[in-house]
Amino acid sequence: MNTKVFILFALVAVVAADKLESFESGEARYEFDWAVNHDDSGNDFGHQEARNGDNTQGSYYVQLPDGRLQTVRYVVDGDDGFVAEVNYEGEARYPDSNESK
Repeated sequence: MNTKVFILFALVAVVAADKLESFESGEARYEFDWAVNHDDSGNDFGHQEARNGDNTQGSYYVQLPDGRLQTVRYVVDGDDGFVAEVNYEGEARYPDSNESK
């Protein structure tokens, strides 16, 4: 039994090594987005991003506990680095100290 397992692992290693050697590197390209909106807990947040080579653009948002929506839009363009713009929608609301007791 141990010999069969060893042979199986050896075969997997050979196939994986062959795949690594034949991998051709190219420009990075992808897009994704996801979101969570759960009314019962109040969780509302998400993220989206797209990349084409050295250029990356995206945004994410979160519903803050004070009632505002925070949105961050960003770009990453090669060696220029990460540049973000942060915005808030709505007005912060804080409960009176008597309400929390």
